[in-house]
Amino acid sequence: MDKKYVAEPYRIKMVEPLFETTKEERIKLLKSAGYNPFALRSHDVYVDLLTDSGTGAMSQQQWSMMMLGDEAYAGSSSFYRLEKVVKEITGYQYFIPAHQGRGAEKVLLPQLVTKENMYYISNTHFDTTRAHVELAGARALDCVIDECFDLDKYHDFKGNMDLVKLEHLINEKGKENIAGIIMTVTNNSAGGQPVSMENIRKTSEICQKYQLKLIIDGARFSENSYFIKTREKGYQNKTIKEIALEMFGYADVFLMSAKKDALVNMGGIIAIKNDRELFLKAQTMVVPYEGFPSYGGLSGRDMEALAVGLKEGMEEDYLKHRLDQVRYLGEKLKAAGVPIQYPVGGHAVFVECKSFCPHIPFYQFPALAVTNELYLEAGVRAVEIGSLLLGRDPDTKENLESKMEFMRLTIPRRVYTYNHLDVVALGVINVYEKRKELKGYTFLEEAPILRHFTSTFKPVE
Repeated sequence: MDKKYVAEPYRIKMVEPLFETTKEERIKLLKSAGYNPFALRSHDVYVDLLTDSGTGAMSQQQWSMMMLGDEAYAGSSSFYRLEKVVKEITGYQYFIPAHQGRGAEKVLLPQLVTKENMYYISNTHFDTTRAHVELAGARALDCVIDECFDLDKYHDFKGNMDLVKLEHLINEKGKENIAGIIMTVTNNSAGGQPVSMENIRKTSEICQKYQLKLIIDGARFSENSYFIKTREKGYQNKTIKEIALEMFGYADVFLMSAKKDALVNMGGIIAIKNDRELFLKAQTMVVPYEGFPSYGGLSGRDMEALAVGLKEGMEEDYLKHRLDQVRYLGEKLKAAGVPIQYPVGGHAVFVECKSFCPHIPFYQFPALAVTNELYLEAGVRAVEIGSLLLGRDPDTKENLESKMEFMRLTIPRRVYTYNHLDVVALGVINVYEKRKELKGYTFLEEAPILRHFTSTFKPVE
């Protein structure tokens, strides 16, 4: 296998040192962290693949524009520069900044929950989205296509909404009980899988039929647009911006954790197509939760970097390299027999740990076991995307079983080289070779909300 498929479309002009630890040190560090990788100090991690949220490297243009940040509390010129870019990309009439994606969800999602026993339906809710749906008093229903769960089956768009099931759920629950439809692009919990334009359009048609809001959760809208360009007929000659504009045109609301495709360390977006009443409700709630509507929890410097990053994140040479890094790591693992979601998605390689460790039951969190062993083996930090993240049924409080137990190897943007990915691949393969020795985990202390972030654990004896 050739190592370099696509060279980095940038030069490196600043470096950050990495520090290695011994396995003996890592055993003590992981125990002190309560066997939760989130509690590890970054200094004690060699290659950090915990998340791609806010962990990317900003460009010289982003850093230079930060010096122009207008820190006025109200009416900042940095806000108006950012607003212009957001409207240009989405075609939407209204824009409110938020400090990150979960801030945007906290402000917007409750506005559509008008009574008890309502539902949001998504191709797959991610963790904070599901949490904010439940905090708003609604329930989250997932509706991804069945091909998503067949790891080895090739499908260009495994993140697609199951349109038949979607319409069945709307009729079963009653359209008056559906708060909204959320289309997550790319579909993170499904393995970073893209959604086709055809699927977005047909989902939009169903929403119009039943007069429901379609919300795009677009933290990785640029990556999804690149997949559409390279995989979907009729889009090869369109720009990423043109594809994104069409995609947003099918929806009513755009929520974004800008810490992903917008290449910033902090930032979020609420954009609303033309519903002024919804905009005014969100604008009212952003004040107590996030800050004044012209900064929404962000500094002027943040907004300047975000305005630039939104455009840089749509550059095709960057996206080509970005997705190639993910593909490169995925192919190395697949060639070694490691079970992964295939084809690999846009921001991470998802190792399927139910197949990796079939002897560990879901309530002992097999993906956490593999994640922790990878840290002990190679100093690489990954994250569990499985039954631990899925949490408990909000009504019965029973542990929910995820259909797939993923360890997500999440690649930060413009940070690591192919050599770093070789280290990751070797570590995962070494863990796979001793997979039968791995043991599950149980709670020491369980957090009641988004438990995977702050809970502590102990190995099952």
